[in-house]
Amino acid sequence: MMLESIFFQEVKDFVFNLFKNSLDNRLVYHNYNHTLQVVEASNEIAMAEKVEPDDLEILLLAAWFHDTGYIEGGIDHESKSKEIVDQFLNERNFSKGKIVKVHDIIDATKMPQEPANLLEKIICDADLFHLGSENFKENSNLWRQECELFCDEKKTELEWLKINEKFLSDHKYFTNFAFEKLSAQKTLNWIKAQKDLNKLIAKEQAQELKEKNKIENLKLKKSKNISGGKGVETMFRVTLRNHIKLSDIADTKANILLSVSAIMMSIVLTVLFPKLDKADNFYLVYPTIFFILITVVTMVFSILSTRPKVTSGKFTKEDVVNKKVNLLFFGNFHKMPLIDFQNGMVEMINDSDYLYKSLMKDLYFLGIVLDKKYKLLRIAYTIFMIGIIVSILSFLVSFGLMEYGKN
Repeated sequence: MMLESIFFQEVKDFVFNLFKNSLDNRLVYHNYNHTLQVVEASNEIAMAEKVEPDDLEILLLAAWFHDTGYIEGGIDHESKSKEIVDQFLNERNFSKGKIVKVHDIIDATKMPQEPANLLEKIICDADLFHLGSENFKENSNLWRQECELFCDEKKTELEWLKINEKFLSDHKYFTNFAFEKLSAQKTLNWIKAQKDLNKLIAKEQAQELKEKNKIENLKLKKSKNISGGKGVETMFRVTLRNHIKLSDIADTKANILLSVSAIMMSIVLTVLFPKLDKADNFYLVYPTIFFILITVVTMVFSILSTRPKVTSGKFTKEDVVNKKVNLLFFGNFHKMPLIDFQNGMVEMINDSDYLYKSLMKDLYFLGIVLDKKYKLLRIAYTIFMIGIIVSILSFLVSFGLMEYGKN
């Protein structure tokens, strides 16, 4: 056999050492093993196709050298392969015509394959011989690993299965021998790729549907939690009741302060004021005025904390449609006709989202009112407390000065 000749043993050793010493170890597919498979497949197909010895020599040389250019990278590796085979054959005095034929056969392995003669068809079939073999999946996995490691082309399992399925679908063998021997197994490999692809698509669709249903269930659960249920109603009822109770407490505190301030002012006006016209009581004028001022300011802040604020009392149908009005607060509807108010309430009752947002809005603004009430009350109580202390001290100082003046 030609492959066992001394010359091709020399070729084999040369390619083996070239790959061993210069090939990137990330090239797990386009390496010596793949080259050897292509050479053996080329020889097998050539024997079946009855290729002449001279042509067989050229074909096998092209098969041995067609991927040697990978030692300098995968881009346009055919050109580098031709440079390597040129040097090798020129050193052995091969004719220019034979070298050109080897070049043409190497170029025929470029993708997409477009062979022009029998020798080119043979090497194309040999290069993709594994598509019709039982170890197709193993070779495919090596190819994928090389793409990820060497070319940095990471593909998902779905993307890779689509590539494999399309590649098998579009591919065709050119020689009669390859077609007859490999087509049946290639079809089985294609069917298997289709099944794996469809299975993965169905699995991912089921997963997507599961995730979608999970999201929808969460939204529905959240919607139910927001828009209904005894727990939500109890929460609104208790919170609103607590806020109203706090408002009542604030009003009560303000009334107490008003009453105390009014009583104290009455006492001052009835007891101290008549005595201020006497010259002997001159020292009581300023403490009395200060005391009255303190009680007046306290009463003002107490009144401000309880003073109601009522809005315009009108709203439009557009306000209801756009959910801009809170119908649960009397200040928003007290000037509206009954029929308009009823229509607005019906609209709100039929829209649970609008209803609960109105309750939230009512709760929110009630909290703002409470904040204002308690701030004013705190100011009133602080003024009253400090004012009483300062007033008492000023009266004591005044009485002291009066006694001192008498002595």
